[in-house]
Amino acid sequence: MALLIIIAAVTLIETSFLTYRAVRGSKNNGGKRRIYVDTSALMDGRILSIAKTGFIGDDLIIPRSAIRELQLLADGKDTEKRTRARFGMNTANELERVVFCNTEILEDALDRTPVDERLIELAKKNKGLIFTCDYNLQKVAETEKIDVLNPNELANKLRSEFMPGDKFKLRISAEGSNPKQGIGYLPEGTMVVVDNANKDIGKDIEVEFQKYIQTSSGRMMFAKKTSKPKVKKSSKATKPRTNRRQTRARARDSRQ
Repeated sequence: MALLIIIAAVTLIETSFLTYRAVRGSKNNGGKRRIYVDTSALMDGRILSIAKTGFIGDDLIIPRSAIRELQLLADGKDTEKRTRARFGMNTANELERVVFCNTEILEDALDRTPVDERLIELAKKNKGLIFTCDYNLQKVAETEKIDVLNPNELANKLRSEFMPGDKFKLRISAEGSNPKQGIGYLPEGTMVVVDNANKDIGKDIEVEFQKYIQTSSGRMMFAKKTSKPKVKKSSKATKPRTNRRQTRARARDSRQ
């Protein structure tokens, strides 16, 4: 009896999930973009993380030809490509479970047309975009006036403006939570924790960034005060040494 109840509960959950996806898919798609996903994006995997956050609310379309290419790589002899291809197929399966976007496996023709050409053809015909990590495919798509989403470009845009080792003139505005720490803020609002800057509140000091951490609540950077260059003390002027013979000659001349 207990087993039947468990089976019924699992069936109900799966049915509810499929019904929810069907209702979402039946709604008006006005304003939604059609994003065609290539094999490099699936093997990269970051598309799944982006989709799970809800940033992609559009229709993700994975051509069957792209899945076939992954299958061929997964059956190949190259160990690295085989591992990445299997990871790409897992990514495609996981994308179908993300509720923030509609993922569709498109039944395109499985002929000898290269996958990249097929993606260009589909995106151009249906006024869609291409999601790829392939730089060459991106350039070809741009020549065809097709918009491209590249996670590498997104990562560069989100990268911190300052890296460890960079220096910056920072105003210390408050004390830190730990002793001897001072707090300052970059122009875009990132908080900077500076060691040994608790006595510099209200001052602009030069700091050197050491590291930064990224959390769901934002970014925080850690820095230290740059050391002032030490001024070398000028050495005392020494009297030039005179030759003993010259001294004796001067003495004789003075006597005469």
